[in-house]
Amino acid sequence: MKKLSEMTLEELWRLFPVFLTAHDPHWAEVFRTECVCLKYILPDSAVINHIGSTAISGIAAKPIIDILAEIPHTCDIRDTAEILQNSAGYTIMSETETRISLNKGYTENGFAENVFHLHLRYLGDNDEIYFRDYLNSHPDTAKKYEDLKLGLWKKYEFDRDGYTAAKTEFVKHYTELAKCALNRTNKNNGDDVQHSE
Repeated sequence: MKKLSEMTLEELWRLFPVFLTAHDPHWAEVFRTECVCLKYILPDSAVINHIGSTAISGIAAKPIIDILAEIPHTCDIRDTAEILQNSAGYTIMSETETRISLNKGYTENGFAENVFHLHLRYLGDNDEIYFRDYLNSHPDTAKKYEDLKLGLWKKYEFDRDGYTAAKTEFVKHYTELAKCALNRTNKNNGDDVQHSE
């Protein structure tokens, strides 16, 4: 059997296809359990959030728990990612100077019981939180997002990049809408405090 590192992108997409399931309230508990583990590994001042569709109430999602971990700018993001690899079983999937994506739960036999995508960033790089919060407070918009994803599922079942790209315009639009709404609220309250979790 080939190791994951030996597989082509096409082989990986076949082994790990895009698939959606009905919302499962258990996802929140899976996140909380993993969050406890991460808190022992990440710096004390790190901010950890459940993001992605599994964090949006009532909509279908890929059963993969997306986690955003923001660390202080004084930390070395590469060193932190290596600690996550060595201590928590994560694998680095992609990286830039300020962002590293890691995952856990992908095996040569397919998905494990619990699968995680960890987005390691510096503090303040957290647009996904705006999107999550907006959809949780606007169920009609969340339903539109679910409908979009269900419409894309079979078309992009074996093309994760295509699936993600096809959702980008929707996500960007409502993220910006969420930011504008929050800024208006802060101004109306005479408050310059920016969104943070």
